[in-house]
Amino acid sequence: MKEIIILGSTGSIGKQTLDIVKNYPDKFCVVGMSCNSNLSLFNEQIAQFKPKYVYVNDKNAAKNCILPVGTKMVGSSEELVSMPCGQIVVTAMVGISGLKPTIAAINGGKDIALANKETLVAGGDIVMPLAKKMGVNILPVDSEHSAIWQSSDYGRAKDIKGLILTASGGAFRGMTKEQLLNVKAKDALKHPTWNMGAKVTIDSSTLMNKGLEIIEAKHLFNIPADKISVVIHKQSIIHSLVTYNDNSVIAELSYPDMRLPIQLALTYPAKIDSKLPELDLAKVATLTFENPDIKTFPCLGIAIDCAKKGGFYPAVMNAANEIAVEAFLKDKVGFYDIPRIIEKTLDKCDTSCDMSLDNVFEVDKQSRIIAGELLK
Repeated sequence: MKEIIILGSTGSIGKQTLDIVKNYPDKFCVVGMSCNSNLSLFNEQIAQFKPKYVYVNDKNAAKNCILPVGTKMVGSSEELVSMPCGQIVVTAMVGISGLKPTIAAINGGKDIALANKETLVAGGDIVMPLAKKMGVNILPVDSEHSAIWQSSDYGRAKDIKGLILTASGGAFRGMTKEQLLNVKAKDALKHPTWNMGAKVTIDSSTLMNKGLEIIEAKHLFNIPADKISVVIHKQSIIHSLVTYNDNSVIAELSYPDMRLPIQLALTYPAKIDSKLPELDLAKVATLTFENPDIKTFPCLGIAIDCAKKGGFYPAVMNAANEIAVEAFLKDKVGFYDIPRIIEKTLDKCDTSCDMSLDNVFEVDKQSRIIAGELLK
């Protein structure tokens, strides 16, 4: 039986991971869980799955955590993943807060089921070499990266020419710049295909999520950013594609459901029976593709540029985006203020320091300060 630690069990990925555990009680057990502040749901999860260790990020909320006999509260997510149990850590938390516990888990020899984009966007130059050194698997949970992983013989293929990431296009697919000038967060949160958290859904509407995924793919598969492209595929049936040197293309197809890539990350290298419906291509009938409109959705272009520059540019971009998206969710800024804040933060932030974990967090901190000043 595989022991699992879930960072962010009350979020979308965390809840779906627990669905899989519930469906396969003979294969998985949860030994550790964390949440930010949703104690009502977290207490229900603790009562049902009875983990050995839990952590609550919000100290005030932690006071209301109900611990059954045999469950212990720890002091940090890094301590949680460092406990002498758990073979795989599902990093389902949002933001750069996932970076330190991911590194702690790798140092503890635990495999990573990676659902936290920011870990590789901000710290990919540190995380991937460390994982290789420790002999730890980084198993992609994003549907796009899981598709590439599967279509490249689990990342072992050597004759790859390029990667193609598919994008649903988000809530604003096909809209013009003029139509987007006055949209609000409530409009952006109406995703046509996926049920995700608020921050990820906003990133989908700006296409920033595809930019973040380009940076992730660059690190996960050791592919130059200029070999990774994006195509809009509104049906979300093809989850991404790999082009080989002979110009043949291999893709992974399935109905849009995150439980499939989560399950594969947990069962790798085996593919076990799924409780999900089998794909009926005749019923799907039509698959369409179009190039992204970078002029209308400039966040994608910004991210592509940062992916090519590398270094601390992705970390700066990510921090500024988080600040801008948070403000947009509160209706404090407009849709196009998001790329403006990111660009101005990139112009102002010093990225000349040496690559280290401390400097990643320092650059992240300074970027957030600059973006916050720009909001004023």
